[in-house]
Amino acid sequence: MIFKKLIVGPLDVNCYIIACADTKKAAVIDPGGDAHLILEELKQLKVSVEYVICTHGHGDHIGGADDIISVTGAKLMIHPLDADMFYDSKKNLSFYIGNSVVVKSECTTVEDGDVIQLGNMQLEILNVPGHTPGSICIRIDNIVFTGDALFAGAVGRTDFPGGNYQQLIHSIKNKLLTLPAHTRVFPGHGPDTFIEQEMHHNPFFNVLKKYNKY
Repeated sequence: MIFKKLIVGPLDVNCYIIACADTKKAAVIDPGGDAHLILEELKQLKVSVEYVICTHGHGDHIGGADDIISVTGAKLMIHPLDADMFYDSKKNLSFYIGNSVVVKSECTTVEDGDVIQLGNMQLEILNVPGHTPGSICIRIDNIVFTGDALFAGAVGRTDFPGGNYQQLIHSIKNKLLTLPAHTRVFPGHGPDTFIEQEMHHNPFFNVLKKYNKY
């Protein structure tokens, strides 16, 4: 697999480029901004972008989508419960930080359990609501892209509209912590980690285990 991580946009989002090493077919995950940097990296990698996939609809994860799609013709994907956030800067919260983002491209929706074929690679979609209703993670073999659901040593915020803390913890416990312990986690912000590391050392889950919750 071809893999590249870029930190983009005003809120330092982790944007990931992944591609099949055999076919050079690629996907861009969470193009939060700085589309020119992403496009330059795509050019350097000599890959063909098939999909732009957003793990959720917040403005800091979608800001570069239109520019990438206009150049590459890629298909834009998101969970249906977050799709309307593309087209409303108040719903995607960018309006409130003075950086109104509105995506004009049409999108295709993906659901829990869907599998996206990318060359010889299969991308499994996991719906992990709680940060937003339509938050998704993307699993490829022994790695998972978790967006703003799970971070190294933390979980996503749930104080935004549509957030739900109990739902998020339930989602992580049942969709992510059940993955093999060696699964590598690439989150939407900050450093990568492993499922085993978070299962044993993430303070949010240590508290829950202490009180036998979730």
